Amino acid sequence: MDEKDRQLIAALQADGRLTNQDLAERINLSPSPCLRRLRMLEEANVIRGYTAIIDEGAYGLPVTAFVRVRLQKHSSDAVAAFEAAIQRVDSILDCYVMTGSDDYLLRVLVESLQDYEQFVRSRLHPIPGIASIDTSFAYGVVKRSPVFPKLRRG
Repeated sequence: MDEKDRQLIAALQADGRLTNQDLAERINLSPSPCLRRLRMLEEANVIRGYTAIIDEGAYGLPVTAFVRVRLQKHSSDAVAAFEAAIQRVDSILDCYVMTGSDDYLLRVLVESLQDYEQFVRSRLHPIPGIASIDTSFAYGVVKRSPVFPKLRRG
């Protein structure tokens, strides 16, 4: 991947609805090479797909919870069972494997605090092998960017 590919990706991250013509102009390429690069990045699974960014509150999911989970055991079976269970829960948008005292960080969207309580009781507690659950609620967003930072090279 070269700098032109990174420029193409940044332009699409900023506006995924750009036409090939507009994208080519933004990154200083003619349309044919631009489209070729785009297709190569898609085929290589560097660009995994396209989506819309939706306001959570306007959609009806105004409560964002960050949930730290620690497992009782770290055997491959326990980890696989936990990760498989997490995959089946729609309220969990992101699940990160972490270093430090917690094993996972989940980003959860729910309608209300009562909905979060129900989520914990009915979706998290039944998952075997959880040692602890610790939650923080976001009450605002200072920055959220879909565009990766530029690489510092040289």
